[in-house]
Amino acid sequence: MKLKSALMALALGGALGLAGAANAQEKIKIGVSYPTPTHAWAAGMNWHAEKAEERLEALYPDIDLILVNSPDPGAQASALEDLVSVHQIDALVVLPFESEPLTDPVLNVKKTGALITVVDRGLSQPGIEDIYVAGNNPEMGRVSAEYMKGRLKDGDNIVILRGIPTVIDNERFDAFMAGIEGSGINVLDHKHANWNRDDGFEVMQDFLSRFPDIDAVWAQDDDIAIGVVAALKQAGRDGDGMFVVGGAGMKETIKGIMDGNELVPVDVLYPPAMIATAMDVTVAAFKSNGPVAGRYILGATLVTQENAESFYFPDSPF
Repeated sequence: MKLKSALMALALGGALGLAGAANAQEKIKIGVSYPTPTHAWAAGMNWHAEKAEERLEALYPDIDLILVNSPDPGAQASALEDLVSVHQIDALVVLPFESEPLTDPVLNVKKTGALITVVDRGLSQPGIEDIYVAGNNPEMGRVSAEYMKGRLKDGDNIVILRGIPTVIDNERFDAFMAGIEGSGINVLDHKHANWNRDDGFEVMQDFLSRFPDIDAVWAQDDDIAIGVVAALKQAGRDGDGMFVVGGAGMKETIKGIMDGNELVPVDVLYPPAMIATAMDVTVAAFKSNGPVAGRYILGATLVTQENAESFYFPDSPF
């Protein structure tokens, strides 16, 4: 009897040990879905996401981050279905390609019980996400305006190159205009340059042909600013004291600021690392002993020569 009891105890112990090992190997699966990079900022976002995947999986062996990028809204909706049916995810981090087409697909993921983190572009139906992470578009405009007011005087002239006609662009532009109100700074004109280098070049060429006295340019975006600088150099007006303020945090721009570039002396951050931040926050929802649900709006930091090194990522494509 004693031998039999001992063998039974050993068998039970072994079974429990196997069960414990199986539980220890169970993964918390987090899907990360975002558009296929089509421009420099998005490529930087992709790079930061991959670095966050490496870091978080090394830190937490029971976390499995599944990164998927998609070339259009339909492909992204299909990717979400696969993350549920194939990977059976516990959470989703999603930067929607477009808000409206992705609202129902994300809602379907929510119905499975998964935690939902939405990044940057909100869904068309409020309340689906548990966590929201985004850059601060009005703050980009306000911070840019404050810098302009600190550099310019009453009667100075500026031109503005806007992005694509969207809510995001309106938020930046409206906050900037409110920021310079009463300063005496004259806005000679503003035009959309579609967050594009070539459009930035063409729009700035037009401004230069019409306005002989420009003291500063608010380009709002680093890609636009590259086109602006090219137009200034072609016209031979890059050495007349004019300066350009872009935005987002492109590594070439940041490096120039570190080196004392007087033509583009500052930048305003719209962090390409925001999806990596969203991944951190989502993992914290499973690992923290405190609540993490809510809205995380990232600051639009003014990048100067003094702090630029903190925002310089030389290995990033952006």
